[in-house]
Amino acid sequence: MLSVVIVGGLHADARKAAVGELLADVPGSVVLHHDLATAAAGTVVRTIRDATGILSAGETPLVNDCACCALREDLVPELRRLDSAGTLRLAVVELWDSVEPKAMAEVVAAGGLMVTGVITAVDPALVLPCLGNGDDLAERGLAAAATDRRTVADTFARQLEYAPVLAVLDSPEADEEDRELLAQLHPTARQVPIGSGRRTDPAGTRRPVRHSAHSPLVRAALAGFDVEAAAAAQHPACALLPAEADAHGVSTLVWHRRRPFHPERLYEALEDITCAAARSRGRFWLADKPDVLLHWDAAGGALCVESAGPWLASLPDAAWDMVPPVRRAAAAMDWHPEHGDCCQHLVFTSPGLDRDGLQRLLESCLLTDAEYSAGRDAWKRLPPAFDTFLEA
Repeated sequence: MLSVVIVGGLHADARKAAVGELLADVPGSVVLHHDLATAAAGTVVRTIRDATGILSAGETPLVNDCACCALREDLVPELRRLDSAGTLRLAVVELWDSVEPKAMAEVVAAGGLMVTGVITAVDPALVLPCLGNGDDLAERGLAAAATDRRTVADTFARQLEYAPVLAVLDSPEADEEDRELLAQLHPTARQVPIGSGRRTDPAGTRRPVRHSAHSPLVRAALAGFDVEAAAAAQHPACALLPAEADAHGVSTLVWHRRRPFHPERLYEALEDITCAAARSRGRFWLADKPDVLLHWDAAGGALCVESAGPWLASLPDAAWDMVPPVRRAAAAMDWHPEHGDCCQHLVFTSPGLDRDGLQRLLESCLLTDAEYSAGRDAWKRLPPAFDTFLEA
């Protein structure tokens, strides 16, 4: 059966370097790419190429005025056609700049094909600029549909954090702080260096690098990928969030508390909290909505708050059988005798992070002793400051 590896990322040079190395290293491999830049004209351009050049090219019309929808409709049939030929070993799906790998991996797997790897290609020198870029994708010509409201920062963050493998470009502009930031943002990722292109022998001569089918990038591409486990790892209730770290000017603060937030005080502090770090994410607990697990997702100075369903502590015992095992396991590891899995678990990563100041600000947003002791019925009567967020 044809192996499918998905390679994505906003850093086009890094992405192309990773794809080029896979083509060079794996005999019988092709790259399938849908270019969404032509979506404004009503079509998506599909190309298939191997190491020698383009094998075929064609267009597919938009579906519901959505370029990503057209990609989904066209991707699986094309991969099946390649598989049926029986002559190929690997199909590399090179995603267009702003397409996120999670959706495409799930589409490919649902189509009965074998996803063996998901790789995000990264230039470490561009990590901080991307995380700090709050521009809408549409402003940069990167929107996948007229209704696409994503930003550069939040799109890049999801691309980075979903993939278990990062193909890291050998960038001369990157310094220790850049590499440390990348490591702290996704500490569980396997980092594979790419793009060195040439190496120097002892005599000082620059020689081309000889690639091998056993190269780290190929092994990562063929290692296997569990779509369901990857989705679970992104769910705010059981996400594998970064751990405490502090090196090369970059810090990660893990803030974990059992007391709920006062909705108005937290709302008033949102801008300062959101802008305190290049990236922050996790789950949090509001006093006026004590049964709702809320997702915190911030990058580029913008915050997204969403309901992720109920805390397990608020569910009747009979409903637990319908909860995925990974969610139950995560809750059990974090269980409190009084509040169950209800908690604050937020993680902030940034160069120059003011850890003490941020902790003081977060603490000031929690219920006071008097507010806490008033109990849940009183909490629910607090002003619902986040209703507009949650209705958006």
